[in-house]
Amino acid sequence: MTRLNTVVTWVDAREGLPPSGAPVAAATMGRYPVDSATESDAALGEEFWLVRPMVFKNRHFSEDGVQHRDCFVDSDGFVLFPYGLGSDEGETVTHWAELPTLPGGTTHGVLGEDVQPALQNAWSARPAT
Repeated sequence: MTRLNTVVTWVDAREGLPPSGAPVAAATMGRYPVDSATESDAALGEEFWLVRPMVFKNRHFSEDGVQHRDCFVDSDGFVLFPYGLGSDEGETVTHWAELPTLPGGTTHGVLGEDVQPALQNAWSARPAT
């Protein structure tokens, strides 16, 4: 039986950073904007702490050409800094963790003709109890 369980080890962003280019789960904290038209009224101005997928970069250039160092970047290009190393305002990354491997596998990616066998293997596996 293939094991589908995984263990996540969180790293305090004040104590260590991932390698450049690493996709990670990032625990981010901040405060919802008070004037946001897209959030529910109940959440406006409230603090949050949540997990988002991001990529860590030693050096990143924003669309406006600004260079950032040691930052986390989300899929929209939004830049966040490790807690205590960036701006005092806005969202920061408090912790990060390596993303788990694909279900039933030992890698983060499978390409080409290996995809279907790997997927079938994962679908036929059951979580260990």
